[in-house]
Amino acid sequence: MSVVDVGTIESFGFGNDPIVIRKYIAGIKGGKVLDVSNFKDEYVRAGHVIIHDTENDTYKPMPLNSAGNAYDTLPSNHEYVGVCVSTKSVKEPFVSIMHTGVVNDMASPYPLDTIKTALKAAVPTLVFEHD
Repeated sequence: MSVVDVGTIESFGFGNDPIVIRKYIAGIKGGKVLDVSNFKDEYVRAGHVIIHDTENDTYKPMPLNSAGNAYDTLPSNHEYVGVCVSTKSVKEPFVSIMHTGVVNDMASPYPLDTIKTALKAAVPTLVFEHD
């Protein structure tokens, strides 16, 4: 009898995914592969703000501050495009990006307070509400 290596299977729960995305209406067709080269977290979580680099035509998770507990400022030559629909590992950052729908802002992975006004102006079809 021989032992077969089936590889490592990574597993993570849904966590807040169904709580954060309250209603999905529309998003970027086919999703996008995110550039996570400067992203420090292990996962891009549901509700994470996604931005577009207009110079390089790449999509990225919104950067975090140096403490890793809140969003940083929007980098130059970038625009807000929506939020991540479900949690994905940075090892396989193929994500669905919602631009029209309802997000529970209190269950989002990071506080939206500092960027919510600009995000709503850039993506007015995203609605933020909570119980």
